Amino acid sequence: MAVQIAVIDDWQNVARDVVDWSALDSVGQVTFLHDYPADPDTLVARLQGFEVICVMRERTRFDEALLRRLPDLKLLLTGGMRNAALDLKAAAALGIQVCGTDSYKHAAPELTWALVMALSRNLVAQANALRAGRWQQGLGGDLHGKTLAILGLGSIGTRVARFGQVFGMRVIAWSENLTAERAAEIGVTYVSKQALFEQADILSIHLVLSERSQGLVDAQALGWMKPEALLINTARGPIVDEAALVDALRHKRLAGAGLDVFAEEPLPSGHPFRTLDNVLATPHVGYVSRQNYQQFYGQMIEDLQAWAAGKPIRMLTPAG
Repeated sequence: MAVQIAVIDDWQNVARDVVDWSALDSVGQVTFLHDYPADPDTLVARLQGFEVICVMRERTRFDEALLRRLPDLKLLLTGGMRNAALDLKAAAALGIQVCGTDSYKHAAPELTWALVMALSRNLVAQANALRAGRWQQGLGGDLHGKTLAILGLGSIGTRVARFGQVFGMRVIAWSENLTAERAAEIGVTYVSKQALFEQADILSIHLVLSERSQGLVDAQALGWMKPEALLINTARGPIVDEAALVDALRHKRLAGAGLDVFAEEPLPSGHPFRTLDNVLATPHVGYVSRQNYQQFYGQMIEDLQAWAAGKPIRMLTPAG
């Protein structure tokens, strides 16, 4: 009997065409679902009968309560090797295997730098002014000679740091795990947490969301920043205290923010980030690139084939 496979979280309706799903014809039947997360009862009704569900990272939340209501589910496949929306412990207890994929490493750093460039040069306002028949509105900012502060010098933070170096910026970094020696290997200056915020002309956040990092960029940290500084967040929304950031932006204690991630996604329709004139916000598209999706979905197909053959690969298991 054919395995019933659901591809959900396909919000842009692109999954069907980005890879060749016919490779699974011998395994089962693939169904594509495009809507946003629903209430639990609707979600349960929609996902009944599927043995395999392919999810996009951190969109629909699969907690223990949902997993227990999906008795046919045997395999969850996620884009990436980390997905905080999946309860791996509950999945393991229920006998549901979870497998991930590699990621295309350049998509998020490139989007980060696009936000840096667009926000610093005020490109959205300039482009909109041109469309409205106006010409040259105000002055853009400069990057050369300015200080780029990296909060979290992992793989993405390192790439962003190197972009800053190419643009002639002074690059500094801090995180709880970072050492001066590690920073020096990349040509970056290690500073204290407070110095990172105080010296930043542009602060770019690249931490993994954890209990330790949640709310780390709080009112105190934002208060350390220069009023002409810019904040960029392409990591995870909850790392920043949203209320404190909104307050700082509204009262011009911070010049602007470029944001791709939010505490609640999709971003609620009435949220201030949709209307503040010193915010450039994008709908969590840091990893949403053609090459990354080809990698995600292509490797989900590989994962599914390996699982069907009784030899699962890229398995995700509960920490500890």
